[in-house]
Amino acid sequence: MGDVAGIAQHYEPAGLLERLKAALSATGRDGEQLRPEDLAPLDQFHSRGLAATVELAQALQIDRATRVLDIGSGLGGPSRYLAATYGCAVRGIDLSAQFVEAATFLADRTGLSGRVTYQRADALHLPFTDDSFDLAWTQHVAMNIADRAALYRETARVLRQGGRLAIFDVVAGSGDALHFPVPWARGPEASFLVTAERMHDLLTQQGFRPVSRVDSTQAAIAWFAQRQKKRVERVEQPAAPALGLPLAMGPGFGEMTANLARNLREGRAALVQAIYEKS
Repeated sequence: MGDVAGIAQHYEPAGLLERLKAALSATGRDGEQLRPEDLAPLDQFHSRGLAATVELAQALQIDRATRVLDIGSGLGGPSRYLAATYGCAVRGIDLSAQFVEAATFLADRTGLSGRVTYQRADALHLPFTDDSFDLAWTQHVAMNIADRAALYRETARVLRQGGRLAIFDVVAGSGDALHFPVPWARGPEASFLVTAERMHDLLTQQGFRPVSRVDSTQAAIAWFAQRQKKRVERVEQPAAPALGLPLAMGPGFGEMTANLARNLREGRAALVQAIYEKS
């Protein structure tokens, strides 16, 4: 996974849990149980936010018996959505201890701590036995992983035969250099995009067969444009929402997302939603 320590540091916002508690207090909701959708501006850490999570989930067959592994679970938004919507059990792993701590706190605040659990772990060395899961889920994670074959091999190991891998990732586009910083990396040394075709080849080499693949680039471009339009149309610019990704990633997150949108518009990057099955 490239420079594991450096990548983890990118997602290690000091004092995150304390800031999160303060933000909840500021909204007047620090004493009430939250719904997963209440936290979507904060914990759906990928392009198109909650809508992308809902679309990917609807393309799968998830029920209460489905054993789910969320690889790169971040603040836990997708895992909590899956547990709340389908009643399934979800295990989340992430390199960032701060994210694991915050995700665990939010699981408790949403009343889902009995169905979702989080731990710090490396996606290339998953701490689970073979054939442990029915579904592996990953959104905007593989861009940080240099050894993509190892990621898919390890994912295949922990999936049962016939288990599925659900992917929503940024992929390489034209081959032109990206504009940095982006949400997953401040510079090219931590960014390891591959094309959608290369991703497909690596997955099939590890025993996966394709079920579906959707190019989500234009939908993401429209989503970013709509967000920008809403900001411009406001007569008075309000402060950033208390529960938003800048809380986790700092004030520079706006530049990161603007660069991602630009990279998509210019064809330097693309977005793919894909589902593969372990043969």
